[in-house]
Amino acid sequence: MTANTQEAGRAGQIVEAARVLSSLGLVAAFGHVSARTEEGFVITPATDLAVVDEDQLVTVPLSAAALPAGAPAEAWLHVALYRARPDVAAIARAQPPAAFAAAAPGKTLHPLYGQACWLGTRLPVYDDARLVRSPALAEAAARALPDGEALLLRGNGAATVGDSPALAVARMWLLAAACRTWTSTHPDERRGLNDAEIASWRAVSGEMLPRLWAHLNRRCFP
Repeated sequence: MTANTQEAGRAGQIVEAARVLSSLGLVAAFGHVSARTEEGFVITPATDLAVVDEDQLVTVPLSAAALPAGAPAEAWLHVALYRARPDVAAIARAQPPAAFAAAAPGKTLHPLYGQACWLGTRLPVYDDARLVRSPALAEAAARALPDGEALLLRGNGAATVGDSPALAVARMWLLAAACRTWTSTHPDERRGLNDAEIASWRAVSGEMLPRLWAHLNRRCFP
């Protein structure tokens, strides 16, 4: 496979994931999807993800001191996460309505059921509602996610990561569901899963997440 073919395939994956993210109602006018490259990452521009095209994608080097033209202002969060987490290959950024309520107290959430474990052993909250539009704020947010696959941003939605744009978006759908469950369960009845239960669910994520993505994709574009 040539480098050009790889780039084209990556761009197609980003656009597909972005459109599914929009179709699922997890973003409105705001949100973005990115995927790592050898020197940085490729990201959707500041536009409606429902209609984004491959030729609109923006390349951002990890060494960037300033964002290139067309990149969303919160691309700094992607820069910081890719720098801090070499294991991250793709990022989805969205604003699921349930995430605002779940993150409002600024406290870490814990898995209440199996599929929520595919977000991490816990769901941390970055307790700063300012837009993540500077390297300093982005680095602070990235420090809130030293491991795991999802981060709530109080007052500002969430970010999820994965091995591909598709899996990052599948995790965003899971995050929305986990937040709805958390906020609809009385605090006295929130019995989190124990370490062994969490580990058993995380062990099958590689098998289950692609199946979830395939389902979500078919649902949006039958």
